[in-house]
Amino acid sequence: MSTGTGELWGTIAGPVDHELVVKKSRFLTHLSPVASVADADAVIARVRKEHWDARHHCVALVVGAHADQQRSTDDGEPSGTAGVPMLEVLRHRQVTDVVAVVTRYFGGVLLGAGGLVRAYSSAVSEALDVARPVRRAVLTEVRVDVPHADAGRLHGVLRDWAAQHDGSLDAVAYGAEAEFTVLVPPAELARFDADLAAATSGSLTALRGTDRVVDLPA
Repeated sequence: MSTGTGELWGTIAGPVDHELVVKKSRFLTHLSPVASVADADAVIARVRKEHWDARHHCVALVVGAHADQQRSTDDGEPSGTAGVPMLEVLRHRQVTDVVAVVTRYFGGVLLGAGGLVRAYSSAVSEALDVARPVRRAVLTEVRVDVPHADAGRLHGVLRDWAAQHDGSLDAVAYGAEAEFTVLVPPAELARFDADLAAATSGSLTALRGTDRVVDLPA
């Protein structure tokens, strides 16, 4: 479920709590980044324990670099009025490795099926609006071995190049030479090679490694 350009579904930087009140019913949304379904289950259990007196704890989760694990539950609400609408918001916003739990405290006024769908959808959508987004992309590891005498200058060159091309200067190791690992978008590899050659008068070349899924600032 990538966009086809190396860009993947994003995620969120940290947990978010948000409250929505609809006709006296309180919808408390908890969003949390998770690395697995087991992590999501632990979050759900924690929310259920914290709000043990609530009538419903509806859930939607999307997990995996390619959003390949998805699940939703209505937890006693009429079928299709809570979990699925919540999951559709996560899908529409293209976020993964996220669990959404919406806890409902009933306010005494029936909302009807349409009202429930709108309330649960809005609860998750509004929580996502205040979450700090994280982009994800497939980047290629590239290693550049640099003589120590040139390491300071090349550190700046590589750092600035990565910042300008949606990449990342991942690591620097010092041995017989300085080893820089740069994460480069696959579409920018040829440009990286050309710019490295220009910056070093052709004296340095890059060794390409494996592709990695990387979190980037949104």
